[in-house]
Amino acid sequence: MEKQLSSQLIYDGRVIKVTKDEVLCENGAKSYRECVKAPGGVAILAVKDHALLLVKQYRYVVSEETIEIPAGKIEPNEDLAICARRELEEETGYKAEEMIKRFTFYPTPGFCGEILHIYEAKNLVKAEHPKAMDEDECINSYFLDLDEAYKQVLDGTIRDSKTIIAIQYAINTYKK
Repeated sequence: MEKQLSSQLIYDGRVIKVTKDEVLCENGAKSYRECVKAPGGVAILAVKDHALLLVKQYRYVVSEETIEIPAGKIEPNEDLAICARRELEEETGYKAEEMIKRFTFYPTPGFCGEILHIYEAKNLVKAEHPKAMDEDECINSYFLDLDEAYKQVLDGTIRDSKTIIAIQYAINTYKK
C-alpha cells in the first residue's frame, strides 16, 4: 500500500481536479502520482427486442465519433438511480419502469479515481415529453441488434469500455 506524503493541486476544473501527489511506496521508495479526480458517472444498459439502445456522439478528447451506451456524470449528492433515469431520458428520450444496478468499476485506475456504475433499464417506454439534453451535447440515439453490437466490439468499431462491458453482459443475459 502506498502512503501519501504530500498533494499539490495542479488543476481545479468544472468536471475534474488534477493533483500531483508524492507517495511512499511499500518498498520504501518515494515516487509521484499524477491523479485525476472526477465525480463519477452512471451508464445505462437498455435492451428492447434483442436490440441495445446506443448513442453516437463526437468526443473531442479522442477526436472521433464514438458509439456508447447512454451515460452521464453524477451531480453532487445525487442518487445514482435517479441520475441513471435522468441521463437515459435526456440522451435517448426513453424512460424505464425499473433501474437495476449491475456493475461498479474503475475505467482507468492507473491515473484516474473515477467510478462508473452501470444500471440496467427494464421495460423501456418512449417519454411523452423527454427532458432536454445538455446544451453542449449533440447526441443521436438508435437501437442496434445485440449480435451486431457484439460484432462491432470484436471488429473495433465500438471501443468504449463501459459499452463493451454492457454488451458482454447483455450477450450472456439476452441470448436468443
